Amino acid sequence: MRAFVLAATTLVACATGAAAQDVAAHIASGDAARCERNPVQAATHYRSALALDTANYDANWKLARVLVDQGLMLPNAQHARRDSLYLEARTLAERAVRVSPNGADGHYMVAVAIGRVALNLGARERVRLAKVIRDEALRATELNPRHDGAQHVLGRWNAEIQRLPGITKFFAKTFLGASIFNQATWENAETYLGQAVAIEPTNIYHHLDLAEVLVDMDRPADARPHLERIAGMALGCDPMDPTYKTQAAALLQRVSR
Repeated sequence: MRAFVLAATTLVACATGAAAQDVAAHIASGDAARCERNPVQAATHYRSALALDTANYDANWKLARVLVDQGLMLPNAQHARRDSLYLEARTLAERAVRVSPNGADGHYMVAVAIGRVALNLGARERVRLAKVIRDEALRATELNPRHDGAQHVLGRWNAEIQRLPGITKFFAKTFLGASIFNQATWENAETYLGQAVAIEPTNIYHHLDLAEVLVDMDRPADARPHLERIAGMALGCDPMDPTYKTQAAALLQRVSR
Protein backbone atom coordinates (compact mmCIF):
# COMPACT_ATOMS: atom_id res chain seq x y z
CA MET A 1 0.00 0.00 0.00
CA ARG A 2 2.80 2.34 0.94
CA ALA A 3 4.51 1.65 -2.39
CA PHE A 4 1.25 2.41 -4.23
CA VAL A 5 0.84 5.73 -2.44
CA LEU A 6 4.44 6.64 -3.20
CA ALA A 7 3.99 5.77 -6.87
CA ALA A 8 0.76 7.77 -7.09
CA THR A 9 2.41 10.75 -5.42
CA THR A 10 5.30 10.56 -7.86
CA LEU A 11 2.91 10.47 -10.82
CA VAL A 12 1.04 13.53 -9.55
CA ALA A 13 4.29 15.40 -9.00
CA CYS A 14 5.48 14.54 -12.49
CA ALA A 15 2.16 15.61 -14.03
CA THR A 16 2.24 18.89 -12.11
CA GLY A 17 5.81 19.53 -13.19
CA ALA A 18 4.97 18.77 -16.81
CA ALA A 19 1.97 21.10 -16.71
CA ALA A 20 4.13 23.88 -15.26
CA GLN A 21 6.63 23.37 -18.06
CA ASP A 22 3.83 23.52 -20.63
CA VAL A 23 2.55 26.77 -19.13
CA ALA A 24 6.03 28.28 -19.21
CA ALA A 25 6.51 27.12 -22.80
CA HIS A 26 3.24 28.70 -23.93
CA ILE A 27 4.14 31.97 -22.22
CA ALA A 28 7.57 31.97 -23.84
CA SER A 29 5.97 31.30 -27.24
CA GLY A 30 3.51 34.13 -26.61
CA ASP A 31 6.35 36.49 -25.79
CA ALA A 32 8.16 35.51 -28.97
CA ALA A 33 5.01 36.01 -31.07
CA ARG A 34 4.45 39.47 -29.63
CA CYS A 35 8.04 40.42 -30.45
CA GLU A 36 7.22 39.38 -34.01
CA ARG A 37 4.36 41.91 -33.69
CA ASN A 38 1.76 39.16 -34.00
CA PRO A 39 -0.64 39.77 -31.10
CA VAL A 40 -3.22 37.27 -32.37
CA GLN A 41 -0.74 34.41 -32.26
CA ALA A 42 0.60 35.64 -28.93
CA ALA A 43 -2.93 35.63 -27.52
CA THR A 44 -3.40 32.02 -28.64
CA HIS A 45 -0.33 30.94 -26.68
CA TYR A 46 -1.31 32.88 -23.57
CA ARG A 47 -4.81 31.40 -23.70
CA SER A 48 -3.27 27.94 -23.90
CA ALA A 49 -1.25 28.74 -20.77
CA LEU A 50 -4.38 29.92 -18.96
CA ALA A 51 -6.24 26.77 -20.01
CA LEU A 52 -3.67 24.88 -17.95
CA ASP A 53 -3.47 27.39 -15.10
CA THR A 54 -6.08 30.15 -14.89
CA ALA A 55 -4.23 31.71 -11.95
CA ASN A 56 -0.94 32.17 -13.73
CA TYR A 57 0.08 35.77 -13.16
CA ASP A 58 2.18 36.29 -16.28
CA ALA A 59 -0.34 34.65 -18.60
CA ASN A 60 -3.11 36.90 -17.28
CA TRP A 61 -1.39 40.26 -17.57
CA LYS A 62 0.37 39.38 -20.82
CA LEU A 63 -2.86 38.23 -22.45
CA ALA A 64 -4.42 41.50 -21.29
CA ARG A 65 -1.59 43.37 -23.00
CA VAL A 66 -1.95 41.67 -26.37
CA LEU A 67 -5.73 42.08 -26.29
CA VAL A 68 -5.17 45.83 -25.92
CA ASP A 69 -2.66 45.57 -28.77
CA GLN A 70 -5.31 43.96 -30.94
CA GLY A 71 -7.88 46.58 -30.02
CA LEU A 72 -5.56 49.43 -30.92
CA MET A 73 -5.01 47.92 -34.35
CA LEU A 74 -8.71 47.70 -35.20
CA PRO A 75 -10.45 50.44 -37.22
CA ASN A 76 -13.34 52.40 -35.78
CA ALA A 77 -15.73 50.37 -37.92
CA GLN A 78 -14.95 47.41 -35.65
CA HIS A 79 -15.55 49.30 -32.42
CA ALA A 80 -17.76 46.57 -30.94
CA ARG A 81 -14.99 43.99 -31.30
CA ARG A 82 -12.45 46.48 -30.01
CA ASP A 83 -14.53 47.28 -26.95
CA SER A 84 -14.97 43.60 -26.12
CA LEU A 85 -11.19 43.13 -26.28
CA TYR A 86 -10.65 46.00 -23.87
CA LEU A 87 -13.26 44.66 -21.45
CA GLU A 88 -11.66 41.22 -21.45
CA ALA A 89 -8.25 42.80 -20.97
CA ARG A 90 -9.53 44.60 -17.90
CA THR A 91 -10.92 41.36 -16.46
CA LEU A 92 -7.62 39.57 -17.01
CA ALA A 93 -5.52 42.40 -15.58
CA GLU A 94 -7.68 42.60 -12.49
CA ARG A 95 -7.34 38.83 -12.04
CA ALA A 96 -3.57 39.21 -12.31
CA VAL A 97 -3.67 41.75 -9.48
CA ARG A 98 -5.74 39.38 -7.35
CA VAL A 99 -3.23 36.60 -8.01
CA SER A 100 -0.23 38.81 -7.23
CA PRO A 101 -1.14 42.12 -5.55
CA ASN A 102 2.51 43.14 -5.41
CA GLY A 103 3.15 42.63 -9.11
CA ALA A 104 3.74 45.94 -10.88
CA ASP A 105 2.80 44.63 -14.33
CA GLY A 106 -0.69 43.67 -13.20
CA HIS A 107 -1.44 47.11 -11.82
CA TYR A 108 0.00 48.69 -14.94
CA MET A 109 -2.26 46.64 -17.18
CA VAL A 110 -5.32 47.47 -15.07
CA ALA A 111 -4.54 51.15 -15.67
CA VAL A 112 -4.06 50.59 -19.41
CA ALA A 113 -7.17 48.46 -19.90
CA ILE A 114 -9.42 50.72 -17.85
CA GLY A 115 -8.12 53.70 -19.78
CA ARG A 116 -9.33 52.05 -22.99
CA VAL A 117 -12.65 50.91 -21.50
CA ALA A 118 -13.35 54.42 -20.18
CA LEU A 119 -13.36 55.92 -23.66
CA ASN A 120 -16.92 54.69 -24.26
CA LEU A 121 -18.42 55.61 -20.90
CA GLY A 122 -20.35 58.63 -19.69
CA ALA A 123 -18.70 61.68 -18.19
CA ARG A 124 -19.30 60.78 -14.54
CA GLU A 125 -17.97 57.25 -14.94
CA ARG A 126 -14.96 58.46 -16.89
CA VAL A 127 -14.13 60.89 -14.11
CA ARG A 128 -14.35 58.11 -11.54
CA LEU A 129 -12.13 55.85 -13.61
CA ALA A 130 -9.60 58.63 -14.15
CA LYS A 131 -8.75 58.32 -10.46
CA VAL A 132 -8.55 54.53 -10.69
CA ILE A 133 -6.21 54.74 -13.69
CA ARG A 134 -3.91 57.15 -11.87
CA ASP A 135 -3.99 55.13 -8.64
CA GLU A 136 -3.16 51.87 -10.44
CA ALA A 137 -0.29 53.43 -12.38
CA LEU A 138 1.07 55.04 -9.21
CA ARG A 139 0.86 51.69 -7.42
CA ALA A 140 2.86 50.10 -10.24
CA THR A 141 5.58 52.75 -9.86
CA GLU A 142 5.62 52.21 -6.09
CA LEU A 143 6.23 48.51 -6.65
CA ASN A 144 8.73 49.12 -9.44
CA PRO A 145 10.00 52.71 -9.80
CA ARG A 146 11.62 51.73 -13.10
CA HIS A 147 8.42 50.51 -14.73
CA ASP A 148 8.56 52.55 -17.91
CA GLY A 149 5.02 51.58 -18.93
CA ALA A 150 3.53 52.92 -15.71
CA GLN A 151 5.57 56.10 -16.01
CA HIS A 152 4.18 56.49 -19.53
CA VAL A 153 0.60 56.00 -18.32
CA LEU A 154 1.06 58.73 -15.71
CA GLY A 155 2.55 61.08 -18.29
CA ARG A 156 -0.28 60.45 -20.71
CA TRP A 157 -2.85 60.81 -17.90
CA ASN A 158 -1.59 64.33 -17.20
CA ALA A 159 -1.46 65.21 -20.88
CA GLU A 160 -4.93 63.94 -21.71
CA ILE A 161 -6.50 65.94 -18.90
CA GLN A 162 -4.60 69.05 -19.99
CA ARG A 163 -5.89 68.52 -23.54
CA LEU A 164 -9.53 68.58 -22.43
CA PRO A 165 -11.45 71.72 -23.39
CA GLY A 166 -11.67 74.23 -20.57
CA ILE A 167 -15.45 73.91 -20.31
CA THR A 168 -15.13 70.13 -19.97
CA LYS A 169 -12.65 70.45 -17.11
CA PHE A 170 -14.81 73.09 -15.46
CA PHE A 171 -17.85 70.80 -15.67
CA ALA A 172 -15.89 67.87 -14.29
CA LYS A 173 -14.52 69.84 -11.35
CA THR A 174 -17.71 71.73 -10.56
CA PHE A 175 -20.43 69.15 -11.09
CA LEU A 176 -18.65 65.81 -10.86
CA GLY A 177 -16.30 66.59 -8.00
CA ALA A 178 -13.21 65.78 -10.05
CA SER A 179 -10.77 67.73 -7.91
CA ILE A 180 -8.10 65.24 -8.96
CA PHE A 181 -8.02 67.06 -12.30
CA ASN A 182 -6.30 69.93 -10.50
CA GLN A 183 -3.23 67.72 -10.11
CA ALA A 184 -2.70 67.35 -13.85
CA THR A 185 -0.08 69.62 -15.41
CA TRP A 186 1.95 69.73 -18.60
CA GLU A 187 5.09 69.72 -16.47
CA ASN A 188 4.03 66.43 -14.86
CA ALA A 189 3.32 64.97 -18.29
CA GLU A 190 6.80 65.90 -19.49
CA THR A 191 8.44 64.58 -16.33
CA TYR A 192 6.75 61.18 -16.36
CA LEU A 193 7.25 60.64 -20.09
CA GLY A 194 10.85 61.79 -19.78
CA GLN A 195 11.35 59.16 -17.08
CA ALA A 196 9.81 56.53 -19.34
CA VAL A 197 12.27 57.48 -22.10
CA ALA A 198 15.20 57.41 -19.69
CA ILE A 199 14.26 53.95 -18.43
CA GLU A 200 13.59 52.46 -21.88
CA PRO A 201 15.16 54.69 -24.55
CA THR A 202 14.50 52.17 -27.35
CA ASN A 203 10.71 52.40 -26.94
CA ILE A 204 9.26 54.30 -29.89
CA TYR A 205 5.97 55.09 -28.16
CA HIS A 206 7.72 56.82 -25.25
CA HIS A 207 9.53 59.19 -27.59
CA LEU A 208 6.41 59.87 -29.66
CA ASP A 209 4.16 60.75 -26.73
CA LEU A 210 6.87 62.90 -25.17
CA ALA A 211 7.32 64.73 -28.48
CA GLU A 212 3.57 65.32 -28.73
CA VAL A 213 3.54 66.78 -25.22
CA LEU A 214 6.46 69.08 -26.05
CA VAL A 215 4.63 70.28 -29.15
CA ASP A 216 1.53 70.96 -27.06
CA MET A 217 3.75 72.93 -24.69
CA ASP A 218 4.83 75.07 -27.69
CA ARG A 219 8.34 73.61 -27.66
CA PRO A 220 8.70 72.08 -31.14
CA ALA A 221 12.49 72.46 -31.09
CA ASP A 222 12.64 70.16 -28.06
CA ALA A 223 10.27 67.68 -29.69
CA ARG A 224 12.23 67.43 -32.94
CA PRO A 225 15.17 65.34 -31.60
CA HIS A 226 12.77 62.68 -30.32
CA LEU A 227 10.98 62.52 -33.66
CA GLU A 228 14.24 62.39 -35.59
CA ARG A 229 15.46 59.61 -33.34
CA ILE A 230 12.30 57.59 -33.98
CA ALA A 231 13.05 57.66 -37.72
CA GLY A 232 16.23 55.70 -37.14
CA MET A 233 14.95 53.34 -34.45
CA ALA A 234 14.39 49.65 -35.08
CA LEU A 235 10.90 48.28 -34.61
CA GLY A 236 10.36 46.77 -31.19
CA CYS A 237 7.90 44.23 -29.81
CA ASP A 238 4.95 46.60 -29.79
CA PRO A 239 2.66 45.73 -32.75
CA MET A 240 1.82 49.42 -33.05
CA ASP A 241 5.44 50.47 -33.68
CA PRO A 242 5.00 50.79 -37.48
CA THR A 243 2.01 53.07 -36.88
CA TYR A 244 3.91 55.10 -34.30
CA LYS A 245 6.76 55.56 -36.77
CA THR A 246 4.32 56.88 -39.37
CA GLN A 247 2.76 59.27 -36.86
CA ALA A 248 6.20 60.49 -35.77
CA ALA A 249 7.22 61.17 -39.37
CA ALA A 250 4.05 63.20 -39.95
CA LEU A 251 4.60 65.20 -36.76
CA LEU A 252 8.25 65.81 -37.63
CA GLN A 253 7.21 67.17 -41.01
CA ARG A 254 4.72 69.48 -39.34
CA VAL A 255 7.14 70.89 -36.74
CA SER A 256 9.88 71.31 -39.34
CA ARG A 257 7.90 73.72 -41.53
